[in-house]
Amino acid sequence: MKRRLVAVADWAARAVRGLWPDRNPLRRSLDRVEAVAFGVLAVVFLAGAPLVAVAGQHIAYSVGAQTVQAQRSWRQAPAVLLADAPVSVYATVRARWTAPEGAVRTGTIFAPSAARRGSTVKVWVDTSGNPTGSPPLQLSQIRRQATLAAVLSPLVLAEVLLGVASMMRLVLDRRRLAAWDFEWQVTEPQWTRRKNA
Repeated sequence: MKRRLVAVADWAARAVRGLWPDRNPLRRSLDRVEAVAFGVLAVVFLAGAPLVAVAGQHIAYSVGAQTVQAQRSWRQAPAVLLADAPVSVYATVRARWTAPEGAVRTGTIFAPSAARRGSTVKVWVDTSGNPTGSPPLQLSQIRRQATLAAVLSPLVLAEVLLGVASMMRLVLDRRRLAAWDFEWQVTEPQWTRRKNA
């Protein structure tokens, strides 16, 4: 385990030294540009991650609060099953219920597995009496969603920055290879003359 930690530390030190702008004559200007660009991307992540986390949490909480406000008018209504519910995990069955304005509605709702015809189940309906399929959101659910958004937002930022870094590396590698190819075309005739002599 100790050897592995030493190897990882050695690799990290070499990676930092490789990116550090120094006066090495073998280091090209593209290498220096790459080191500065990666440094800028790291600073953007370190500065932006907390901001993105707070923004993500705020947006998720705002959207959730608006949803709760819109669902505040939902009510539970007793629904009488018009048929036996099948034995399955998600049983849907035809039922009849009374909408908030007093009209009798008929439709398909979720019912407990193997519920009998004529039994009564509670169903959530909106202001027009249509079944919602689920109960309204609770504040605890919104808090969990906001926390999840706060955790995932920096990860999304990291993915975006890694994508930018990959594209940048691809462009710089192509330019680097073109420069090496050009330099080899200049050097190769001199090299082969020495070997043949």
